[in-house]
Amino acid sequence: MGAGIAEVLARGGLSVVGVEVNEDALERGRGHLETSTGRAVKRGRLTEDAQREILGRVALTTEFADLGDCDLVIEAVPERLDLKRTVFAELDRVCRDDAVLATNTSSLSVTDIAVGTGRPSKIVGVHFFNPAPVMKLVEVIATVLTEPDAVARVAELVKGLGKTPVTVGDRAGFVANRLLFGYLNQAASMLESGHATRDDIDTAMTVGGGLPMGPFTLMDLIGLDTCVEVLDAIYAESRDRRHAASPLLRELVTAGLLGRKTGRGFYDYDRSAAGASETAESAADGPKPVVGIVGVGPLADAIAALCDRAGAEVRDSAARLAGCDLVVEAAEDAEAGRALLSAAAQAAGPDAVLAVTSADGQVIEQAMATGRPADVVGLHLPDPAGTLAEIAATVATAPGVADRAAGIAARLGLTPVRCRDRAGFIVDALRFPYLNDAAAMLGAGYADADSIDAAMTLGCGYPTGPIADLDRLGLDRAVAVLRALHAETREPALAPVPLLTEHVAAGRPLR
Repeated sequence: MGAGIAEVLARGGLSVVGVEVNEDALERGRGHLETSTGRAVKRGRLTEDAQREILGRVALTTEFADLGDCDLVIEAVPERLDLKRTVFAELDRVCRDDAVLATNTSSLSVTDIAVGTGRPSKIVGVHFFNPAPVMKLVEVIATVLTEPDAVARVAELVKGLGKTPVTVGDRAGFVANRLLFGYLNQAASMLESGHATRDDIDTAMTVGGGLPMGPFTLMDLIGLDTCVEVLDAIYAESRDRRHAASPLLRELVTAGLLGRKTGRGFYDYDRSAAGASETAESAADGPKPVVGIVGVGPLADAIAALCDRAGAEVRDSAARLAGCDLVVEAAEDAEAGRALLSAAAQAAGPDAVLAVTSADGQVIEQAMATGRPADVVGLHLPDPAGTLAEIAATVATAPGVADRAAGIAARLGLTPVRCRDRAGFIVDALRFPYLNDAAAMLGAGYADADSIDAAMTLGCGYPTGPIADLDRLGLDRAVAVLRALHAETREPALAPVPLLTEHVAAGRPLR
């Protein structure tokens, strides 16, 4: 990270002094700089002359005293408060009185670092994202002690480097990590509870949630030890149980299974995943199913359109349900859906799978009302225009029925994932609490909508930011799912925040 930040500054035309703990570390840093810029040359993004100029702007040393003439010093040592305080005490001693000292911490309190110096008004956080030369976001953190001018100067410098600065206050995790790690930890807890498998959760969040990678793939990439460190820092400040590292996550770290860097974490990187795609392809083989749809409205229309695209026969008359492989309740109202499905259950053949589309975790109630609960599963399309189908089995679902439902979904061109009958299934159960956290930040005035969205798109690679997502998905839907999750778990952090309920009552989007 230190080498990456030095490269960013040097690319911006600035003279840089890079300090390392000893000569061996200094040579590793030099190697990082040469390799990174050399890669850019090979890809045609830098000329060899430009590479030489960049490397020529970076002077490497093991002496803190060589920082004496610097205007800005950025610390990028490991995430240990005691180590950072030691470094800042030395920087305080050797740097000019008017120099701004910055920490690249991703989760520790900038204030805790600042108060250990004789210049707390000139201490800021400047959180680059890895890899620093590529990622556009930089969080600039002001404490209650920081001079506004120091923050403004750093933000302006960051902007001049071609990055997007987001200026926020000193809260553990800042914007991006506070939002990201609550979601990641909840995914670990979901796996630990047996709600869904690792692969189904990762698939759900990429195929159905539109994320570049699933939570377990991402945690393995970050490093599970880093995940626990960040969660511990946020939990120590917030006491929000969603940020209390899951026992499974902590157990993996204790066992030394830290993810990609150790060859094993949630995934085993020494074993091949061959065969998974073949299994998925075989599930999609077979004749096109006959699908009955009961209910009217946008969801019913979306399912009918999906069947048409797949070449499947659609039946929407109660008199024609007898030969259906799958009968889907797609009513807009849960009470009406219960009555429709109960009637359809009497008309459908004995081998038909009956599907409830309610996402409030009450599939079992609908199932019991049909008189044939063994044939009932939950079916949720997080995005009716997408390709993910979440299949939820209840405690009354007969063995093999959920498998049949998944097979039918695959023959309709969908990617099926499996879970238990719980509010939100997988995708909504993970994304709406994350979106609720973002709305809480917005409502508290911690960051504005543009900053929150920029943090997640530019810092975490999300396709859209959380505030934009809330308006896209619908605030009424967000509130409904959050209320169902809260009713099911009684977890305070899952109750919809006042900003959401206010906007729903007013009929206004967040933007």
